Amino acid sequence: MRLNKLDSPFLRYLVDSQVAPGERLPTLNQIGQELGISVGKLREQLEIARGLGLVSVRPRVGIVRESFDFSQAVLAAVLFGLGTGEAHFEQFSELRQAIEIDFWETAVRELTPDDKQLLQRLVSKAWAKLKGNPIHVPNEEHRQLHLTIFRRLDNPFVQGMLAAYWDAYEASELTRFSPYEYWLEVWEYHGKIVEAIVQDDCAAGLALLKAHFDLLPHPTTMSSNNSKIP
Repeated sequence: MRLNKLDSPFLRYLVDSQVAPGERLPTLNQIGQELGISVGKLREQLEIARGLGLVSVRPRVGIVRESFDFSQAVLAAVLFGLGTGEAHFEQFSELRQAIEIDFWETAVRELTPDDKQLLQRLVSKAWAKLKGNPIHVPNEEHRQLHLTIFRRLDNPFVQGMLAAYWDAYEASELTRFSPYEYWLEVWEYHGKIVEAIVQDDCAAGLALLKAHFDLLPHPTTMSSNNSKIP
């Protein structure tokens, strides 16, 4: 594989040396001597790698290679674009919807009986929050339900995009002031979607998924100030 587009000797070192996730790296002095690069320059590149979630620096351990997580790189770019107003959450939401629709059948076919039971428990927990006293919005259950449906896909780019979507969704506060009726309708759909999955009715589940996407508020109706990340 040609790595000339990877403009970081440190990242190229991680690739070329085939450091496995969880393994400890040599010190920056040792890496610098091997690559012929100053420690100061390597330290700058190390911080970029940390920001991408590719390595961590642990006390009394040193530099450790972390597993590839595409969401780390995606989220930073998404939040920057939303914060500056150069991109809008609705655009990222459209991408997420296209991904879920396109990968729906493959994802659902891979779900195990335990996965389906988890989906049912998430729906039950969400209704307990919505019907409780006091009422709580089931934000975590919302995130987990969607990510659980696609958890068996062997595609780190899809997984990363979907995980980044839910972090951006939380940051956007798009549904912060949504009325109680909105959440009731959302979870009515979620319950039906899960029921279709349990019954192995992919077509019905997909139709319900598409219909429930229309419930999401559109940020284009908000002022430009409100559509930015605070």
